Amino acid sequence: MPDYFSGFAVSFSLILAIGSQNAFVLKQGLKREHVFIICLFCAITDALLISAGVAGFGAVTARYPKAIEWAKMAGVVFLLVYGVQSLYASMTQSHAMSTEGQATSSLKKALLLCMGFTWLNPHVYLDTLVLIGMVSTKAESKLAFIMGAVTASALFFFSLGYGARLLSPLFAKPKAWNILDSLVGILMLYLAWQLWHS
Repeated sequence: MPDYFSGFAVSFSLILAIGSQNAFVLKQGLKREHVFIICLFCAITDALLISAGVAGFGAVTARYPKAIEWAKMAGVVFLLVYGVQSLYASMTQSHAMSTEGQATSSLKKALLLCMGFTWLNPHVYLDTLVLIGMVSTKAESKLAFIMGAVTASALFFFSLGYGARLLSPLFAKPKAWNILDSLVGILMLYLAWQLWHS
């Protein structure tokens, strides 16, 4: 059981940091668009990467650092494009979120964006494959450690996605939505800059 809680604590502390993927899940939760599928996708992706990290893929990424470099460049471009789009939307669009929360974008588009924020972020690989993989070497039960880490990830994503609904009354106002778009845009550009210099 200590290994379960160790995995839970490490995973939760790493995923808690504000990032592009978390911002996207929050936005989907506020819009109430495909929340379950998006949260499930993020949780499954984390589960696969955590399992791979604990199984020893951290050594593979350390051996082939070029793979991380290519992911880094792709991530910078993706974040820049999305950041500029969000800032443009904050200045040109005026929309309030209806209380019904009807979907306005396709599931395919939402999943493609989520895949971009997930798979084109080298920090995801560093956190799951390398850091969690390294910490897991101290665990006596690898399975318990994996289960703890995966539980923390799933709990976080679903809490973020569905907890965002509590903010729905605030985002019924167009101005609040414009502010969120601008904050998301600034965050994406900052993350792109940080990624470029990492």
